Amino acid sequence: MNKLLNILGLAMRAGKVIAGEDQVLRAIKSGKAKFILLSQDAGRNTKKRITDKCNTYQVPMDQYGTREELGSAIGKPERVVIAITDAGFTREIQKLIQS
Repeated sequence: MNKLLNILGLAMRAGKVIAGEDQVLRAIKSGKAKFILLSQDAGRNTKKRITDKCNTYQVPMDQYGTREELGSAIGKPERVVIAITDAGFTREIQKLIQS
């Protein structure tokens, strides 16, 4: 497992992760979401819905890994989209994605 997935696991244990499409959309609208991570194998409709909300509410977003990898990293079954609600975890994840 790589470092980014390990950080997702830490964020989950710290209570700074929201998983699942409906919950993530609510977090974006409420301003809780600091960063959105979408799996690379997300469906076209899900990708459009999440991307549109992120653009509207100006929440940074990126795609990484598969739904199985994201779910496994946070100790859940498959997850297509994850919201990070902490600025510190967001910075670390963005650094790892860019490198």
